[in-house]
Amino acid sequence: MARILVVDDEPHVTRVTRMALERAGHEVVVAGNGEEALAALEAGAFEAMVTDITMPGMTGLELCERVRHQLELEAMPIFVVTSRVEDEFRNWARAFSRLEFVEKPLSLRRLVARLEASLAEEKATT
Repeated sequence: MARILVVDDEPHVTRVTRMALERAGHEVVVAGNGEEALAALEAGAFEAMVTDITMPGMTGLELCERVRHQLELEAMPIFVVTSRVEDEFRNWARAFSRLEFVEKPLSLRRLVARLEASLAEEKATT
């Protein structure tokens, strides 16, 4: 079981993502925006984060940058959910370790499988 932070400004997205991850046996904390996510990350430990890219205020990209550089959480896998994975995003992502794009429409089964594979890989290397 892993503790996972799900960040999205759309409540129906966080609700179904939470349900899928909880059914897979994970503990899920939800944040409605980047600021809430940073507060949650500062308050407790998480094994992974799933974030939308398009949110009001702090974008998912800005959140990822702050997680990696400000909070120094380099080892935590981050899954960025987006409807478009353009070359500029792929180039931006190369600067980060353990960051994956998950394209919309979101397949919850695929997200859970990729997240669990990433967590298993991390466990195998530690």
